[in-house]
Amino acid sequence: MGRLLDRVRHRSTIEDDDDLELRETAAQAGCGLIAGCDDRAIVTLHGELRSVTLRPVDGVSCLEAELYDGSAAVTLIWLGRRRIEGIAAGRRLTVHGRIGRRHGERILYNPRYDLDV
Repeated sequence: MGRLLDRVRHRSTIEDDDDLELRETAAQAGCGLIAGCDDRAIVTLHGELRSVTLRPVDGVSCLEAELYDGSAAVTLIWLGRRRIEGIAAGRRLTVHGRIGRRHGERILYNPRYDLDV
């Protein structure tokens, strides 16, 4: 039982460190944190893509990606797109757009983006 508890603590510490690094990176990029954004505000956010998925929405194909900045996540939705060069899980980027909610989740439709090099 002791080893299992040590592994859980170690993993928790690593995740906390990763979250802190992402929040610091967002601050260095001059961006706000997702958790602190008001609905319908125009925002500039920086984080890491956790997932990228192709989904149909009301019969229209769209590319969805989850951006995480160490404080919270936002779903990025590009309508009418099947893929975007450079948009892949694990990639860090900065996005610009108006934040909203869909079914209680934070979203940005068709955000402008800048890929980290």
